[in-house]
Amino acid sequence: MDDRRDVEVEHREKKSDSSKVGVAVIKYATYLIIFFGILWFLINYVFPMF
Repeated sequence: MDDRRDVEVEHREKKSDSSKVGVAVIKYATYLIIFFGILWFLINYVFPMF
C-alpha cells in the first residue's frame, strides 16, 4: 500500500523591521551627543566667566 497524502507546507516568516530600530538608535545617540556638546560648552566657556 502506498500511503501518499497531499500535504500543504506553509512557511511563515516573522518580519522584524530592524531598520526602524537602527534609525531610532542613531537619532537618540545624536540627541545625546548634542546635549553633551552643549553641556561641555557651558562648563568650559560660559561658567568660568562668572
